[in-house]
Amino acid sequence: MATFLYKLGRLTFRRRRFVALIWVALLAVAGIGAATAPAATSSSFSIPGTEAQRAFDLLEERNPGMSADGATARVVFQAPEGEKVTDPANKVAITGIVKELESGSQQIAQAADPFRTRAVSRDGSTAYIAVTYQVTSMELTDDTRKALEDAGEDARKSGMTVEIGGDALQVMPHTGTAEIIGVVIAAIVLVITFGSLVAAGLPLVTALVGVGIGVSTITALASVLDLGSTTSILAMMIGLAVGIDYALFIVSRYRAELAEGREREEAAGRAVGTAGSAVVFAGLTVVIALVGLAVVNIPMLTKMGFAAAGTVAIAVLIALTLVPAALGFAGKRVLGRKARKAAEAESRPEAESRPEAKPNMGTRWARFVLRKPVWVLLVGVLGLGVIAVPAASLEMGLPDDGAQPKSTTQRQAYDMLSDGFGPGFNGPLMVVVDAKNSSDGKAAADRVAEEIEAIGVSAVTPPGFNKAGDTATITVIPKDRPSSHATEEVVHAIRDAGEDIKADTGAEVLVTGATAMNIDFSQKMNDALLPYLALVVGLAFLLLMLVFRSILVPLKAALGFLLSVVAALGAVVAVFQWGWLGSLFGVEQTGPIMSMMPIFMVGVVFGLAMDYEVFLVTRMREAYVHGESPGQAIVTGFRHGARVVTAAAVIMMAVFSGFIGSSEQMIKMIGFSLAVAVLFDAFVVRMAIVPAVLALLGKKAWWLPRWLDRALPNVDVEGEKLQKQLTEGPGPEGGDSGERELARA
Repeated sequence: MATFLYKLGRLTFRRRRFVALIWVALLAVAGIGAATAPAATSSSFSIPGTEAQRAFDLLEERNPGMSADGATARVVFQAPEGEKVTDPANKVAITGIVKELESGSQQIAQAADPFRTRAVSRDGSTAYIAVTYQVTSMELTDDTRKALEDAGEDARKSGMTVEIGGDALQVMPHTGTAEIIGVVIAAIVLVITFGSLVAAGLPLVTALVGVGIGVSTITALASVLDLGSTTSILAMMIGLAVGIDYALFIVSRYRAELAEGREREEAAGRAVGTAGSAVVFAGLTVVIALVGLAVVNIPMLTKMGFAAAGTVAIAVLIALTLVPAALGFAGKRVLGRKARKAAEAESRPEAESRPEAKPNMGTRWARFVLRKPVWVLLVGVLGLGVIAVPAASLEMGLPDDGAQPKSTTQRQAYDMLSDGFGPGFNGPLMVVVDAKNSSDGKAAADRVAEEIEAIGVSAVTPPGFNKAGDTATITVIPKDRPSSHATEEVVHAIRDAGEDIKADTGAEVLVTGATAMNIDFSQKMNDALLPYLALVVGLAFLLLMLVFRSILVPLKAALGFLLSVVAALGAVVAVFQWGWLGSLFGVEQTGPIMSMMPIFMVGVVFGLAMDYEVFLVTRMREAYVHGESPGQAIVTGFRHGARVVTAAAVIMMAVFSGFIGSSEQMIKMIGFSLAVAVLFDAFVVRMAIVPAVLALLGKKAWWLPRWLDRALPNVDVEGEKLQKQLTEGPGPEGGDSGERELARA
């Protein structure tokens, strides 16, 4: 592989104008496609195989006009002090708002008059209009949302306190500001790392080109492939992260080759042949992690994973082709003034008599670890182990409006409903009774209602049948808030009682609604976590065994990753579930951890962790294969790779930390989890535990059974075959001045 990539690097360097033209043309085509494609309609959210989804599907079949999975809103009214919502003036105002809502949008299925549906609190202080829509919250138009907000503004003119809750006002948070902040910090870190504006700008520009092509392609194909409007978010985040990383690795190796006296074209070939091999395999690990999201069997997540994997593949191709082409345009300016002066000084005859340059920070750290490997290993493992302890108390769920900032109308409506009616009114359950196989459907439905009342809930509505009389729906109001453990127990209790009812009457009982859907979603994500981890880590182990031709190195990489992930989960639980340092990070309401977050974090951080592992340890493997002792190889790897890996990790932490400032609890949690996971993995695992373990293992680290060595194909990531070809004869391109110079040496 190294030989092929060496040829590719030299070819793209020589044909840089043609290569740059191809990528610009692809960006233009993707951009035109995105601009002219039909608008993306957010695909409906479904969870195949869950009871809540089966109930939704059943209602869609038996009672299509009901829109069971449609968006909902609650316009909550609170009368002024000393008044009631039932007072004539207030009653007229509320009734007028009902009519305004019904005529405000064609997407509305129903706006229920609270005085007819008894949606008035016992003390008369609070009432709410329950609004249901024919489409899901992701499919609501901006005009429909504006009509809802306008109705709320008109209602406030009556003098009552009016707030709006429900999922109808939920929109995907805009993260553009966070991304801009991340890119600015990335630029600063790159300038400090390289000491050259040209070298710093090159990874940013090429990464943005890759993200532009990837996201534009997703937008262009959204309508054809039924991709939701949220699909591009993960692709953008991952594409930007790995795009900067991969270009950073190639540029860093190119500068190192120039510093050793190579000609520019030769340096580009060697950079792509060596660092490019690491980029290919690092990219493959990320693709495995993203495509592996399909094991969760949630269509939206699967599409997000495949789309992001495609963006990663584009980032790899850009690193192997556009980056060396851009290096050709940059010339020697990629080195910066100080580096160019140092290179000129090295080329002078008197340079040989000069003392060696001062060891850099990476070299000094590696030598320290070699002297104290046991202590470094113990401190690293025990430190992460202590931070990981809270992960044992992890509770997963989906946030409700109670997790919103207190300044939002959703949170205020949530609190008003809780005060006026009880917390359970924020998360009603819908119980569906399929009486098609029952001899007496009405009696079966009545028994279901009685059984639910016996469980202990706030309210149970009488069963309501469809026209055919074979399906009934019952609304259940729990006593506790939607995301509480008590509400989850109510759902399980109803389902357990339903099994006995089915055995006795033949009627099937299904629990659904937004709250039940969230519970089922969390359970499905929880069940998928271990299989997902096993798949991703197992495939990556095989891939890394191919790269490093070792059993212990990939094993160490996988175990180190698991340690950093569990520690990151512990930190998330401590802050967002327990509330430790919550005020520092703007956490207003503690609660269960978002169920999607652990798998999402595993996928993203695994890819980045393997990037750092492959780049850092490949350089060690390369030095070891070329004759250095195990200890010397560790120092060499850190001398060349520590600065780059540190820069890459700091950039990623900056990008992810930008999301901590979001007002959305979900985005805040994702940003925090990814930032701390990169911190633990890059600086504790890769920079401390990895060299300590390698120092203790010595030559055993690179051991591979002979039979396995013969069975595995030799992909030559460390460039051993390439080195031999360049040294012993004409190079793959027929030789040039750089190769002849190397041969003479």
